[in-house]
Amino acid sequence: MGKLKQISLITLGWFFVIVGGIGIFLPILPTTPFMILALGLFAKSSPRFHEMLLNNRWIGDDLKRWEKFKCMKTKTKLRAMSLVLVTFLISILILMDRPNLQIMLVVIGLILLFFISRVNVCKPKL
Repeated sequence: MGKLKQISLITLGWFFVIVGGIGIFLPILPTTPFMILALGLFAKSSPRFHEMLLNNRWIGDDLKRWEKFKCMKTKTKLRAMSLVLVTFLISILILMDRPNLQIMLVVIGLILLFFISRVNVCKPKL
């Protein structure tokens, strides 16, 4: 791989890590997809950063599970869906006098819930 391509992939990977980190605090930005994107970019460009994400104490297990099985635990899926519902409901209530923004939040929230619902649930180990 060329040095320029490697630097570009690493830079893009860190961009997605930062956006995913911001997503922890902003409900509009989903954290997990950005971290999965960063993981994929680091897998192609930097074994060190790839391992760093996989060994992260907060998101590492979920990323390992995604990388190996393309699934998430039921608990993680329910937590993600609950977080979307609660944060979007609060945002909608705050914007009581802005019906257009409320409608936009309902649509975005439903889209997020749809995509989360489509993610496979990992089968429990027997």
